[in-house]
Amino acid sequence: MAAGVNRKISAASARAHTRRAKQNTSSKFLSDCMKSILQGIFPKILLVLFVGISAWAYQAIQPSPPMTCGSPDGPPVTAARIKLKDGRHLAYKEYGVPRDAAKYKIVFVHGFDSCRHDTVVAENLSPELLETLGVYIVSFDRPGYGESDPDPKQTVKSIASDIEELADQLGLGSKFYLIGFSMGGQVIWRCLKYIPHRIAGASLLTPVVNYWWSGLPTNLSKEAYQQQFIQDQWSLRVAHYAPWLTYWWNTQKWFPSSSVIAHSIDILSSQDKDLLPKIISTRSSYMSIVRQQGEHESLHRDLNIGFGTWEFSPLDLENPFPNNEGSVHLWQGDEDMLVPVTLQRYIAQQLPWIHYHELPGTGHMFPHADGMPDKILKALLVGEK
Repeated sequence: MAAGVNRKISAASARAHTRRAKQNTSSKFLSDCMKSILQGIFPKILLVLFVGISAWAYQAIQPSPPMTCGSPDGPPVTAARIKLKDGRHLAYKEYGVPRDAAKYKIVFVHGFDSCRHDTVVAENLSPELLETLGVYIVSFDRPGYGESDPDPKQTVKSIASDIEELADQLGLGSKFYLIGFSMGGQVIWRCLKYIPHRIAGASLLTPVVNYWWSGLPTNLSKEAYQQQFIQDQWSLRVAHYAPWLTYWWNTQKWFPSSSVIAHSIDILSSQDKDLLPKIISTRSSYMSIVRQQGEHESLHRDLNIGFGTWEFSPLDLENPFPNNEGSVHLWQGDEDMLVPVTLQRYIAQQLPWIHYHELPGTGHMFPHADGMPDKILKALLVGEK
């Protein structure tokens, strides 16, 4: 039979055991307290961080208010202007023979990052042709550019209404001619849609193509889109899918934004680069007024509308001159690095009533080349090929 074992616990051991028990109890208490505190604080910290980041993000995507011409803090008004029905002003500039004596009256629509002074066909047209044909040309600042008031409610359709109102207030008659360059050429499509009854004839000079127009073959549009620089692909993608981010995208410093806005020469063809000194010399005296009311109401809104979702496609337009009482001309350089010639060719093929002029060896700036304005006007006004 086994004998029992008696263990004696020393007083020191008992005291150490008691201390450990108390320490464990204290540690558990402190741990529970910390958990309780942190569980209450963490949601508050996360909420504060969320609110702070949201406020920063909201501020980052909000453009500064426009510096409207004629306002107390805005640039002065120096141009002739008309007041539209909605209260906005359009600034304009006249060229050629006096309005009342003109046989042909033309409204010119300037391109992206430009203004009323960028009337390439008027500036480079031979004076003899102006006088012989009796040509009057009026150019205007599109909304937000130069000295025309911004139009925060601008739509694809609204610019056509602005042009019609300008023509009426200047007394251009029931019909007038239209010429548009680049993004201004794209505006002519809108006029052919919304005010065809007012148009006597039109010329689209390398009009910008919206890659998301219905009717463009997906493979052709995708191929042309991918020919653009990566930063330009992203600028257009943002303008189309997230227009509320266009301001932030084109002002942030983390990624390269639009090379067009940055005036990069990498987007120019060989001919464009040859013409560049002439263009810079002409524009140097007024370049500062182009964006003077703010880039958002001029450049960014231009991108959002030009590459946004349209309620129509130019490929669905019908011939505005079924009885050959007028004509529509589309001019395109085959080395244009801004507007792909492949898309322009396709559009011209789908609209057989378009008079398509493809210019070998030329880029986007071909209207600035010597003699081109005379050719463009003769083709439009007197049918000379």
